[in-house]
Amino acid sequence: MKLGFVLPNNWGLDDPAAVVDLGMAAEERGLDSVWVNHHVINVGYIADRLGDRPYYDALTVLSWVGTRTSRIRLGTSVLVMPYLHPMVLAKELATLDRLSGGRVVAGLGVGSLPEENEILGVDFGDRGARSDEFIQVMRALWAPGAAQFAGDHYRLDGVVASPKPAQDDLEVWIGGSGGPARARAARFGRGWHPMCSVDGLARRLPRLVEALEAEGRTRADIVVAPRIASSQVPDRAAVEAWAEAGADQLIVGTTTADPDEIASALDHLAGLIG
Repeated sequence: MKLGFVLPNNWGLDDPAAVVDLGMAAEERGLDSVWVNHHVINVGYIADRLGDRPYYDALTVLSWVGTRTSRIRLGTSVLVMPYLHPMVLAKELATLDRLSGGRVVAGLGVGSLPEENEILGVDFGDRGARSDEFIQVMRALWAPGAAQFAGDHYRLDGVVASPKPAQDDLEVWIGGSGGPARARAARFGRGWHPMCSVDGLARRLPRLVEALEAEGRTRADIVVAPRIASSQVPDRAAVEAWAEAGADQLIVGTTTADPDEIASALDHLAGLIG
C-alpha cells in the first residue's frame, strides 16, 4: 500500500518554510507522495478555522517542495477547477512536471463552498459541466501538436501550448465521494480520490466499477486513493482494512495546526510503510 502525506498549507502555520520542510521529511521517511490543499479566500468553514491566518497557495508550496526533493510524487488534493483557468493551469502543471522530472499528480475537484464562488464571481450551479470541459481542455493542451476543443465554456482552434508534461500521461485524479465525482473519475480520471470511511469506500466502489464499465473501462484502469485523517490508520491492521475495502493508496492528512502533532503524525505514517 502506497502512502501519501497531506501538507498543512491550509492550517495557518506562521512559517511557510515549515510546510516545505514537512515535504522533505516525508521523502526522507520513505513516503510515496505529498499533497497540498487549495482554496483562495478565507471564507465559510475556512474562515471559521483560520480567521485571518495564512492558507498558503497550493502550487507555490508544491513547487518549493519539488525543488527540495528528488523522488517523492507531488500531488494536489484538490485544485478547485472553477476557481482557475484550464489553459493557465495546464501550463503551470506541465512546467512543474518538467522541473520535477515527471512527479506531478493533478488532483482536481469542483468545490463545495458557495461563498467562495460568489466572491470569485464563479457560477456555483454550473461548476460540474464547466469542470468536465476544464479537464478535456487540459488534456488537449498536454497532447502532442496543436489543441482542438469545442465546448459550451471553452473553445480551442489550433492552440499551441508548450511545454508539454514530462509524463506521457500526466495523472488526473478526481476528488469527491458522490455520484457525479465517480462518473467524472470513470470518464476522465486515472485516479479516484474520495473522502470517506472504510465502510463508505466499500459501499461506493461497486458503483465506481459500474461507472467505469459504462465508459468502456475496468477497475484496473484507475487508482483508488481515499483522502483520510491520520486517526483512520492507527495501525497496520487499519491499512489492511482499507486495502480490503478497495483502496490502492491512502493519502493521509492531519487536523491540527500544532507542528509537533503534525510531525508526530508523519512519523506514525512512516512507521506503517511496509
